[in-house]
Amino acid sequence: MPPRFACFPATLLGLLLLAAIPTASATMYAERGFGERDGNGSIASDLNPAGLVAGIIMEEAGRRRAVTYQHGRLRELGTLGGNEGFTKAINTHGVVVGSAQTASGAWHAFRYDAAGGMRDLGTLGGTSSYATAITRDGMIAGYADTSAGDFHAFVTKADHSLQDLGTLGGASSYASGLNTHGVVVGTAQRGDGYRRAFVYRPGTGMQEIGTLPGGRISSATAINDAGLVVGASETEQRRWHAFAWDGKRMLDLGAMIGQGDSYATAVNAAGHVVGSVSIKGFEPMTFVYKEGVMTVRRRDDGLYLTNKITDAGLVVGAIYTGHKFQAFAVPSQAAPAPQRSNPLDWLLITILISASAVVLYKLQRNYRLGLLGARTRFM
Repeated sequence: MPPRFACFPATLLGLLLLAAIPTASATMYAERGFGERDGNGSIASDLNPAGLVAGIIMEEAGRRRAVTYQHGRLRELGTLGGNEGFTKAINTHGVVVGSAQTASGAWHAFRYDAAGGMRDLGTLGGTSSYATAITRDGMIAGYADTSAGDFHAFVTKADHSLQDLGTLGGASSYASGLNTHGVVVGTAQRGDGYRRAFVYRPGTGMQEIGTLPGGRISSATAINDAGLVVGASETEQRRWHAFAWDGKRMLDLGAMIGQGDSYATAVNAAGHVVGSVSIKGFEPMTFVYKEGVMTVRRRDDGLYLTNKITDAGLVVGAIYTGHKFQAFAVPSQAAPAPQRSNPLDWLLITILISASAVVLYKLQRNYRLGLLGARTRFM
């Protein structure tokens, strides 16, 4: 039987080659789109832990269709009697919220689940409403017309009716985020006409968050269960900067980016924040803020529309290619830039191969001499 080290040279050669050849890491991306055809586009609005995507099909003619998508299967959610609909959020149980047209053409907030279909959430006395967020327990936030014709933020009660959250003294308010404690965030008008980010707590009411130093207006877009609020604020230079607010201090995320206008759109349970930044009028890029580090993704490694970040760290939205949107998702960890081949790498490979050949020759020679000696002893 050959000595155990007879296969060593080939193994050594493989390991040396693996060490010497530079490898380019490829980011694992989600499937592009929902399988739409004929010039249609798509946008991923949200994604739940089961991999069920709430999204939108955008027809070439402009019509929007509310859909879910999972494992290659597209489900049409329908409308409330009209022609169009769109989704905004989905919870752990697969309940989707968004807005759809009624037979009269008005837009109404809806709640959809596979068992009960689409349910109209109604309004606050006006003609239209929009759902924007849902918790795992099914509480929904959004905004709706009042009888006076102004939009007011709402949250659903236990009986699924809409609770008017009021304003900051002005005419209108809009809810855009909600956590499991029933805390709602959004934007509301003050008595002086300026709109400010707000946080609404049950039993406490609506509180203004404020702005970054020197800014006049701000907007909150999302909140996690720890109470971290994200959004965007005007700055003293009249630019927009993404922010994160922990209840005491507003962190200027836009200043960390250092250029352009930025808008935070979502935050996950770990406090990782995502959003968009537009620099010098170019198409927007995705930013990710996590563990105190700000990263702006390369245009070929991010999204055109950055909508949500899941607790697992997947950033959901859409890319823009071929003059249409395609639903897409990317990991929050950016892919390393591909490494370029260096002539010295190939020199190193040549040296290693030569060295391995010498080792192989010596081991094989010793092996043959060992066999010859064994035969001599037993003759």
